Amino acid sequence: MTKKMVNGVLMDMTPEEENQRVIDIENDAKAREQFEADKKAYEDLKASAKAKLIAGEPLTEAEANTIVL
Repeated sequence: MTKKMVNGVLMDMTPEEENQRVIDIENDAKAREQFEADKKAYEDLKASAKAKLIAGEPLTEAEANTIVL
């Protein structure tokens, strides 16, 4: 059984608490993966905008939104 600390006392988790802990860990992993994917997509969009600016090509609206003046 998994242990938990409550008011300085080490106790066993109930089966419901253990199940919820597993669900929370899985949800956290999914959220972390989504965050990393979103971050990579944003960085790619910024790189695309920079390359287009250097080449003198028109930007998409999303690319233009990444530019901070």
